[in-house]
Amino acid sequence: MAATGSTGQLPPGIDELLERVRDGYERVGPREAYEAARAGDALLVDIRYAALRERDGLIPGALVVERNELEWRLDPRGSHRAPEATGHDLRIVVICNEGYASTLAAESLHRLGLHRATDLAGGFQAWRTAGLPVTVAGPAPFPGADR
Repeated sequence: MAATGSTGQLPPGIDELLERVRDGYERVGPREAYEAARAGDALLVDIRYAALRERDGLIPGALVVERNELEWRLDPRGSHRAPEATGHDLRIVVICNEGYASTLAAESLHRLGLHRATDLAGGFQAWRTAGLPVTVAGPAPFPGADR
């Protein structure tokens, strides 16, 4: 038996939820994200997990923030914020692997007052397919390995 909300209707499935969220802001494509970052008009934030970054590489200049830390690192008023989280007017482009998780992450940033947050349609895979810069990422070093 499926759970229903207070109105007696079924809650939305993930596809419907993504559609609703995406109706609330304008997503950007790879070229637009690249140009905005190059001009200093946007902060690219890569939320892919380490194994994907190691496998596929990194977007030069993108801030890497694990998804489970995103809100804490980008809240301009937060005690654990990244230095790049300079204010609520900051244009943030969230990048996941294929453009799904980044939609929900951008919505979460909107709820924190980061009203210019958006995400990259198609994610990292669209960026790479567009032939935009990618650097090779090696595996994370083992702590103390440099000794």
